[in-house]
Amino acid sequence: MQLDLCSDETATAPSTATHQGLSVADEALLRLGAFLRDQNYRFTTTTPLTHNRILQRPAVDGSNLTRAFGWSLPFSASDLPASMLRTLAEAKALAHCNGLLRSKVRFSTLKNQLFAHSAFPTDAADSVFFGPDTYRFARCVESVLNPQPLSASAPRRFVDIGCGSGAGGIFAASLMRPGVELLLADINPQAVRYARVNAALNGLKRTQAIHSDLFQNAGGPFDYIIANPPYLVDDYQRLYRHGGGEFGISLSVDIVREGIPHLTESGRLLLYTGSPIVGGVDQFLAAVTPILDASPVTFDYEEVDPDVFGEELERPAYDNVDRIAAVFLNIKKEG
Repeated sequence: MQLDLCSDETATAPSTATHQGLSVADEALLRLGAFLRDQNYRFTTTTPLTHNRILQRPAVDGSNLTRAFGWSLPFSASDLPASMLRTLAEAKALAHCNGLLRSKVRFSTLKNQLFAHSAFPTDAADSVFFGPDTYRFARCVESVLNPQPLSASAPRRFVDIGCGSGAGGIFAASLMRPGVELLLADINPQAVRYARVNAALNGLKRTQAIHSDLFQNAGGPFDYIIANPPYLVDDYQRLYRHGGGEFGISLSVDIVREGIPHLTESGRLLLYTGSPIVGGVDQFLAAVTPILDASPVTFDYEEVDPDVFGEELERPAYDNVDRIAAVFLNIKKEG
């Protein structure tokens, strides 16, 4: 089954802000997410390759809600309640597709939380991605935060750099005691929008979503900096996918270089990323080690998954790469 990009979304709602700081369209997206949560909607997002394979089947199993908001399939007006269609239109997320309708937003679950992000396929330059890396990132962050005592001295200021949907930062904040301050920062305005809505959808109060190129508008210092940046070489340089440099690791290296000075004493920087292995050498670790050795930090480094995005090895940018590994860097600034 091949999906068309379809026509522009149907929406007549004004873009004025509400008393909650969300636009009318964002409020509609928030209501849509709340409705899905009340319906016990759940969807685990797969890789794009797996997703596309599922769509090639003659029929895709699932409820009308998971087909529309998980698998991003076109649907007829009778498949969803009329009130939901109105809300989708108000959220500027309803598209016409060859006589059918289609949601331009997806919703995925991470444990007991729900997150809005871009519909499949994520071809647009400003797409906001959520997928298997999000789940691995969350597990890595949880492995560090869960053992932390919930005391009066517990970390209070978090920033998620390149936050995308905001899933990492929102999940991290939910593991800490009430009152934690969370900043969600991304260079992509569409990501800032989704992050702002997702924070409200998941009940976070002291949260701000801002447009920022890495730490440019972030301020600081922070008790925790977390990041799951793009780490591939993308020919179209899509923001959620392109990491820059020869192997796509430049953005990850920049986060370490710029992030350490933004940490409080004993603050931590938790970075989940990917690293190409060339001739047995971890290219990200090789690039970041001089920065770490010259900084007042200790760190742990772990290969989380030895082989991700194997299909990328067929592209010229990865001609000499053995494999791409998912890695997790846990930095602690000395106090």
